[in-house]
Amino acid sequence: MTVLEEMIGGIRPLDQGAMAEARSHQDRLTKPRGSLGVLEDVAVRLAGMAGACPPPLPAPAALAIFAGDHGVHARGVTPWPQEVTAQMVANFAAGGAVANAFANQVGASVTVVDVGVAADLPSAPGLLSRKVAYGTADLSQGPAMTLEQAAQALATGREIARDLVAAGHRCLITGDMGIANTTASAALIAAFTGEDPARVTGRGTGIDDATHRHKIDVVRQALEVNGLGAGAVPEGPEAALRALAAVGGLEHAAIAGFILGGAAARVPVILDGVIAGAAALAAAGLAPRAIDYCLAGHRSAEPGHATALAALGLRPLVDLELRLGEGTGGLLAHPLVCAAARVMHEVATFDSAGVSEKNS
Repeated sequence: MTVLEEMIGGIRPLDQGAMAEARSHQDRLTKPRGSLGVLEDVAVRLAGMAGACPPPLPAPAALAIFAGDHGVHARGVTPWPQEVTAQMVANFAAGGAVANAFANQVGASVTVVDVGVAADLPSAPGLLSRKVAYGTADLSQGPAMTLEQAAQALATGREIARDLVAAGHRCLITGDMGIANTTASAALIAAFTGEDPARVTGRGTGIDDATHRHKIDVVRQALEVNGLGAGAVPEGPEAALRALAAVGGLEHAAIAGFILGGAAARVPVILDGVIAGAAALAAAGLAPRAIDYCLAGHRSAEPGHATALAALGLRPLVDLELRLGEGTGGLLAHPLVCAAARVMHEVATFDSAGVSEKNS
């Protein structure tokens, strides 16, 4: 059995019996049927993930921020210097980023994982060195990663998920850091959905019109040079791995592995924004069942994110026009996921509360 087959093989389908029981329980609670809208669907899915009704509370949560640099940065797709990746990793480790503030708000732990920063980083609390390479190659000139590098980053993400769950965390949240990673994200989304690069390539951290047009051209060139310009990636894990290696980033591959690891452990994975959405498309290509364990934390202002969510069949829980990354949108959504589960534990049924139901 290959490493890829091992990663995929441990993912089981959602427990349909637990989901049916959860739907029935929702209908007996002291509220009009369906009155909690999407939160009822979340509770049912949580039951299916855990194979239990009511589902366990998805807490405590763990945010994992995967960091990597991108060779395509040299093409001028962003005005931010590449050194910012390493500087922001240090900021995360020091607790000074927005993601740290939001994690403190919801009581989530923060783990920062260097899978591909183009610099040697000093050790720091909460920083794990799992460097696969010093950044990727320029995806507009050929594959960003070798198949071996992509597989190693996948395995790293899965290992991080496994370790966090073993440490007692009951919900995983994806985070990312990598200057130029919205370019790789747009290429991944276009590759896996077959959508035109002009429709899925956004302005990232803020670029002018000329740079945006150039960025679209670079994404289009990346797809063509890597043989991905003819439409969506064919089904099957081998094709998904090749596409991920061709136009993805090391952090994308690690997040995809993180999703696979969470799914194998049967815990919910709350996705952040466009980088997580692109990684989730790769994870879905590798193991379609893995997406059953994913919840879309929010809808990013990046146009490609809406395309990715539609392809994944996921509805975002928050829509605040965020475009920061880091895991911020996923962290904001975590209390909503907890609330969906808590209803199943704490709200009385009509029978137990002695409340009359609506006349049929």
